[in-house]
Amino acid sequence: MLDDRKLAVLRAIVEDYVSTNEPVGSKALAERHALGVSPATIRNDMAVLEEQGYITQPHTSAGRVPTDKGYRLFVDRLSTIKPLSAAERRAIETFLNGAYDLDDVVSRTVRLLAQLTRQVAVVQYPSLSRSSVRHVELVPVAERRLLLVLITNTGRVEQRVVETPGAVCEESVSRLRTLLNSCLDGCLLADAPTAVADLPEQVAPDDRQGAATVLSGLLETLVEKHEEKVVFAGTANLANVDFAQSLREVLEALEEQVVLMRLLGEVGDSSSLTVRIGKENPHESLRSTSVVAAGYGVGDRPLARLGVLGPTRMDYPSTMGAVRAVARYVGQVLAGS
Repeated sequence: MLDDRKLAVLRAIVEDYVSTNEPVGSKALAERHALGVSPATIRNDMAVLEEQGYITQPHTSAGRVPTDKGYRLFVDRLSTIKPLSAAERRAIETFLNGAYDLDDVVSRTVRLLAQLTRQVAVVQYPSLSRSSVRHVELVPVAERRLLLVLITNTGRVEQRVVETPGAVCEESVSRLRTLLNSCLDGCLLADAPTAVADLPEQVAPDDRQGAATVLSGLLETLVEKHEEKVVFAGTANLANVDFAQSLREVLEALEEQVVLMRLLGEVGDSSSLTVRIGKENPHESLRSTSVVAAGYGVGDRPLARLGVLGPTRMDYPSTMGAVRAVARYVGQVLAGS
């Protein structure tokens, strides 16, 4: 168990190394930080930290740098999440509130995160399985053809053209539209197929000819396997970073959607902030990176996750603050859309 002084020395090493990208020595620590002890005492504390695996010496006669274990202790016990300034919060809110649909929300979010953190930003689209129906629209596009539009509470839009066996009048379309929305509004997409299966009994006799094909098309839309999408931005931010693996390996890993999904982790039941450091990451090519991620959603129910990937030598307090703030604002935008 480390005492408070050794913890303070570790915190100072992490902060200096993140700031300078140079191994940190005892003399520099004594000059830059009010640790209240001599360089000799700091050297003794550094020896203990090294022995216990929190720091390491990359070269003989060089200073020390944090290990993954040292960063983990820093994140868990020594750091506090840095709040965004009032100006940064206003800028985020204004930028995200200007989005006009879900694709624009995701696009703006991933660019914003990359700019705020100077890391690679990753954003998962809201999962359809966790979404609910906001509105169903039926639009006649020809005498025997209807456009079926399903809109979720997260702004996702699914469309399907339905061919009816005969002509369907405007009144019939209007009655069917009203019935669908009265039964499905607010219904979780996972529960919607059961609700749709019970609708034929509620359809007026005059409307059943067109309703059968509409309901069939709606069921197909609801039960289809929709690919989960993940987008990323800011890969240029990795250009000046030295990784234990090659930059090419890191970039190749980022190209794989499955890898990105695993990096963000499971959506789970909360929007809690998670940090995975170095070897805690599941993909071999990303063992020299860290990932900071959080869930976002409507209300208290997370729909997907977003986060950033960068070197283990990252500014964790600022990065964690930015990820948490952006996740909160994205949820607010989706709730108001």
